[in-house]
Amino acid sequence: MKKMFIHRSLSLLIPAMFLAQVSVKAQNEGLSLKSKDNLNKIELSLAEGGKLFYNVTRKDKTIILDSPLGLTFENNDFTSGLSVVKVSAIEEKREKYELKVANNKVADHVFKSKSVTFKNKQGALMTIDLIAGAEGVAFRYKFTDKEPQKRVVTNEITGFHIEQNAKGWLQPYNKAGDYTPGYEDFYVNVKSGDPITGARNESIGWCMPALFNVNNTKNWVLIAESGADGTFPGCHLLPDSTNGIYSIGFAKKDEKFTLPLPDKEAYPESNLPWTMPWRVIMIGDKAGDILLSTMITDLAPASKIEDTSWIVPGKAAWSWWSHPEDFTPEMYNKFTDVSASFGFRYTLFDAGWEKANKEGKIIDYALSKGVQPLVWGYSAEYFDSQKRKNRFKELESMGVKGVKIDFWCSDRQEVMAALQGVFEDAAKEHLLVNLHGTTIPRGWHRTWPNFVTAEAILGTESYFYEPRFPEKAAEQNTVLPFTRNVAGPADYTPFALTFRKYKRLNTATHELAMAMIYTSGIIHFADSEEVFNSLPDALKNLLKEMPATWDKTEYIIADPGKTIVLSRQKDNLSYIVGINGTNAAEPISIDLKKYGKGFSKFRVISEGKDPLMEFKVETYPLTSNWKYNLAPKGGFIIQFIK
Repeated sequence: MKKMFIHRSLSLLIPAMFLAQVSVKAQNEGLSLKSKDNLNKIELSLAEGGKLFYNVTRKDKTIILDSPLGLTFENNDFTSGLSVVKVSAIEEKREKYELKVANNKVADHVFKSKSVTFKNKQGALMTIDLIAGAEGVAFRYKFTDKEPQKRVVTNEITGFHIEQNAKGWLQPYNKAGDYTPGYEDFYVNVKSGDPITGARNESIGWCMPALFNVNNTKNWVLIAESGADGTFPGCHLLPDSTNGIYSIGFAKKDEKFTLPLPDKEAYPESNLPWTMPWRVIMIGDKAGDILLSTMITDLAPASKIEDTSWIVPGKAAWSWWSHPEDFTPEMYNKFTDVSASFGFRYTLFDAGWEKANKEGKIIDYALSKGVQPLVWGYSAEYFDSQKRKNRFKELESMGVKGVKIDFWCSDRQEVMAALQGVFEDAAKEHLLVNLHGTTIPRGWHRTWPNFVTAEAILGTESYFYEPRFPEKAAEQNTVLPFTRNVAGPADYTPFALTFRKYKRLNTATHELAMAMIYTSGIIHFADSEEVFNSLPDALKNLLKEMPATWDKTEYIIADPGKTIVLSRQKDNLSYIVGINGTNAAEPISIDLKKYGKGFSKFRVISEGKDPLMEFKVETYPLTSNWKYNLAPKGGFIIQFIK
């Protein structure tokens, strides 16, 4: 009897198991999406207990291993007990647009998209939008029900599972403190799962964008955010010291700096419907593919400014770096004269400018010289909506063309919403925006083209404050184009030749090349009038003609942390620019005829007798096999000549 009972029990159990397997399989059908070229794929899957996962492949090779999806509200759980209720048809969409500030003026990409709706145990619905394109994949959470009461997200378990021992370039996310978080730390070369090391300040996670070399070094991946519209905090990655799963972390309640923010948990909150930011996974066969990707702006909302003709990228002189304690009208006017003599469109009046303007009318002086003034402001002055609108109207009436707003130091949702207000209200007064002490851009320069640049970068002011900066700067300069600058325009404030507290080790040519390596809608040049005037004529002419944005960019050498060489074109101007991030000389060879079509000669700017302060300028006939020894921590600039 006992054997018969066991046999009958098994006979009942096996069909039940089979039905369960069939049910799981049926639930997972149609949950994948491929790019139009069939190379990149994102696939969702429901596992035991209704837990949701995804993975990403390229050419059928794993890029992101099975990683968790889902989030929890205060009174609703979307991390387990999920079932599929609807899968949309696949749609094809094309994103073609122009950027005011870009590596390549025109972006034109085709994406496949679909949406999958899930139901949880309580019967509530969650939709996940999927996107797949030639440059990578992305997903976002969406809640389409209409509910007037606020919903609060207490946790998001979204993870990015990176293969063991994959190398990455990650920036520590600094804990709230004096001037942090501000995305002003070193990018650290680590392996997936390594603990946080080498941070400038106490840190609680890793920043996005985060760069990894995966698939046995065959592919590069950049993890980032896009489409943050003020209904969600800026997010970072939580540290992981075991298996390489990097989970989403929210801004913290103490990220307040001096802003009037409530003392409460900084969880995301909104009424429904609610569309959350894109989680973006850019994929490239080469690191240069990441550098040139526009996927973050592809996924951002289209421009909300109809007439953008008043938004003109340009260059600016800036007195603070060389004279940080001098706020006299005479000093501001001196740098206005520098802008005028070099044909720079702008001049930046930093902190202290208002007193100088009352004493010396520095704004009127700049306008009389044909130079458009940009002025510094403190974030607290621009946080309140009505005060912000009034201030922008006042500045516009004075003749100001743009604002540099400093010391945000927070990723909280209230700050992200305030930044959207800054862009919109500034646009109404035809004012350009430059953010400092701030979070990273998240595709905003497409939506609001008057947002032309931002700090959120460990730039040249670090020669005042960071003892490790001189040794690490060259390496960092070859990492940032693949990370921070992919997120959006970066105000690095290049060309700082004068020695400050911590002596520069990069060559002068390296520093000059930085102005053409980074992309920034306004290039704020950091040095004194004396340095500008001491330059040889060839360099003065280069500074006069140098664009602040580009029509076309190609990478020639793209090796993060080591070497970067770019071909840059704007109108009838054509250059090749390169820098060395290492302490060893780097031999390179370039077919100049390939990049210099239509030109007969080329001018090379390289290191002079004193590499730290001097330049050498030489002109040659165009050649197909140009060989050059890139100096340790050095650089070069090639100008093609008709």
